[in-house]
Amino acid sequence: MKHTILMFLAFTCIVIACKKDDTSNEAAMDNIAAFPYDNLSDYGFFTGDIANLISIDAVLPYDLNTPLFSDYSQKARYIYIPNGKSANYVADFILDFPTGTILIKTFYFLNNIADASQGKQIIETRLLVKYDNEWEVFSYIWDEEQTEASFTVLGEQRPISWTHYNGETKTANYLIPNKNECKSCHLFDEEVIPIGPKARNLNRLYDYSDGSKNQLDKWVERGWLTGLPNPYPYLPVWDDESTGNLNDRARAYLDVNCAHCHYSGAPADNSGLFLNYTNVDSLHLGICKPPVAAGQGSGGLQADIIPGDPDASIMVYRMNSNDLEVQMPEISRSVIHTEGLELIREWIASLEGDCTD
Repeated sequence: MKHTILMFLAFTCIVIACKKDDTSNEAAMDNIAAFPYDNLSDYGFFTGDIANLISIDAVLPYDLNTPLFSDYSQKARYIYIPNGKSANYVADFILDFPTGTILIKTFYFLNNIADASQGKQIIETRLLVKYDNEWEVFSYIWDEEQTEASFTVLGEQRPISWTHYNGETKTANYLIPNKNECKSCHLFDEEVIPIGPKARNLNRLYDYSDGSKNQLDKWVERGWLTGLPNPYPYLPVWDDESTGNLNDRARAYLDVNCAHCHYSGAPADNSGLFLNYTNVDSLHLGICKPPVAAGQGSGGLQADIIPGDPDASIMVYRMNSNDLEVQMPEISRSVIHTEGLELIREWIASLEGDCTD
């Protein structure tokens, strides 16, 4: 009996200590005026060894149905919303997050992309922090020992190698962007914004420590999200045929990998090519649309998409290039996304129509 009581008291002390730690960590996370901290560990996002990327209770992990391709890197995503605040649903756009929201994204490479048990190398962690009227980006580069990540504004390029799905060794010259380069993907109406957390891209199950639950339901349960329509909007998983047909999965891929620039109000809106998932205008989607400016980027081809002919389509030409004057997306990759390119080729080949009409 005495032994049982002592064990109970010890457990209670541990729980109380953890709650105190969480309270202290939340105070550090709420003090956005003091950001950026020198080290990633200073924020208190993670418990234990930070390289294990296990978040404290106040920070929720999340995932996306279709993520942005970044040289085959893996990404561990987390979100913190201050107590008493919530995001609001916005159709066809990122959620309207409250001041104090922190989006935490860690990039790492698996040593063997088909076998996570062979370990990983963590490269960088990026924070997107919501201030009253703007988002700020803070980047942290991990040390070789994988014990800490330090704040930087400079960025760097880092050679990476891994064993690919087919067993071959693959390499990339991975770019850790500097503060200005981040704007290449995250700019909208001259303001930096997140890319991935749209409701349709968050509509999926996640295996939390207390059980599996739809992410949107989890956020609503926490009081972090209001205004969701019923049913929830949904974006397919680009490489999972069970989640959508070929057209829907290809459109999902373009939505995440291209529409942050190719969208009205985004950096490439002058191209007239709008690749957001809900666009229904075939010309703005690129079908039979001639390029706005001829030159190396078009490869001498006549339209962004020629139905039934991927090899004659500028979209495929640019996705299949590593030439900096040609490649699309312009940043975030140094290698061709073979599987994504194949999906878009297959989709264009399936399209019907005649651009000579």
